[in-house]
Amino acid sequence: MNDDRDLEDEAMPAADINMTPLIDVMLVLLVIFMVTLPVLHHAAQLALPRASSQREDLAAPHVDIVVDALGHMSWNAQPVRESALSTRLAEAARLTPQPEIRLSADRATPYGRVAKLLSAASAAGLAKVGFVTEPDPPRRGQ
Repeated sequence: MNDDRDLEDEAMPAADINMTPLIDVMLVLLVIFMVTLPVLHHAAQLALPRASSQREDLAAPHVDIVVDALGHMSWNAQPVRESALSTRLAEAARLTPQPEIRLSADRATPYGRVAKLLSAASAAGLAKVGFVTEPDPPRRGQ
């Protein structure tokens, strides 16, 4: 009976894949790419035009508005009354390019005061308003 099992095992095809030809082909492709890559890299020699120009100052204009805890406001470090603020916002909206409003509000400033300022800036036509914050102190262990 053991002879019958041995014959059946020999008749079954081998399920192993021979990896040697695959590795040979991959190594040949690697060598081909290593040889042709430097040739492809230096294929195009261009004579680019030269121009003399000055660097453009890309710093966007900005206006710093500070609101303290008591509700006092300043425009670029100069005190400003709420009645004059709408006039200054309208003047800033007419400038080209339009300045960015950087709003710094104290933590104790009522939200209604900040919302009123944002509404006035929007009504004047200012599109860029940013909030200035302080970063959180780094945690221990990080």
